[in-house]
Amino acid sequence: MEDKMGSETEGPEMSLVCLTDFQDHAREQLSKSTRDFIEGGADDSITRDDNIAAFKRIRLRPRYLRDVSEVDTRTTIQGEEISAPICIAPTGFHCLVWPDGEMSTARAPEGLRWFQLYVHPDLQLNKQLIQRVESLGFKALVITLDTPVCGNRRHDIRNQLRRNLTLTDLQSPKKGNAIPYFQMTPISTSLCWNDLSWFQSITRLPIILKGILTKEDAELAVKHNVQGIIVSNHGGRQLDEVLASIDALTEVVAAVKGKIEVYLDGGVRTGNDVLKALALGAKCIFLGRPILWGLACKGEDGVKEVLNILTNEFHTSMALTGCRSVAEINRNLVQFSRL
Repeated sequence: MEDKMGSETEGPEMSLVCLTDFQDHAREQLSKSTRDFIEGGADDSITRDDNIAAFKRIRLRPRYLRDVSEVDTRTTIQGEEISAPICIAPTGFHCLVWPDGEMSTARAPEGLRWFQLYVHPDLQLNKQLIQRVESLGFKALVITLDTPVCGNRRHDIRNQLRRNLTLTDLQSPKKGNAIPYFQMTPISTSLCWNDLSWFQSITRLPIILKGILTKEDAELAVKHNVQGIIVSNHGGRQLDEVLASIDALTEVVAAVKGKIEVYLDGGVRTGNDVLKALALGAKCIFLGRPILWGLACKGEDGVKEVLNILTNEFHTSMALTGCRSVAEINRNLVQFSRL
């Protein structure tokens, strides 16, 4: 295997047994500018770090003497069965870490395909994209709400990361310290709640809103008849000092009153984290940065390993808390500590 710095990897292959192992190994592989792009948060990165720390403020309350000889991790989202409540979040520019980029990531998981849309100012372009993915068999439309403008990402500014060239100008990950060049598609700054009816008029796909953090917006999502919410703060990359995703989850779940499904991304690193998110009302979780770490380390195989490790950890967490099925995971399994 050749690493991302263009040199031969020596010695036996490193044993990567958890998601943070992949993080550490990916950091060694990638150029500083690419590493900073992936890891960076907005401003002081308070929210980025709190996404992880907030999970550690939650303690588990296991139940025993429950026959866990068979543990079933299967669940459903939008009426479709998945093997475990662990999915891949939309993240950009996978070619920065692996030559085949998103193609390798897409080949790694088996399952449903949802399409994430940054709303373009040109409505007809949005329509064309949506109709295309609908014809390709995608199962849902995910509209990202929290990026009317780009967050203040200091690492990218310091690294003079530029956003004015085309996607074909992406630097190969084997070029070492090259500054990554890419083009950010124009994003609408005028998108409003009433615009959702236009999207509903042009597609039969379920509409999922990504980026909601408050009960007020959750209630509006229900009012506007969308089918789901992804509680997300964009990995701490947009507005700093907002709630950690897991801390915002409880508020959002309470607000929707079971009328629509709620999912979560941000800060999930272990099977325990998946269990905690489901106990607090999420139907599934989405992984962002860990997928890129897996891709950087081993390409398609690395993404598969990351998903398998987390699924196996989640299976163990279920067994050790007395949960034989996802339906048995509930709020009584968790307690917020005062760390």
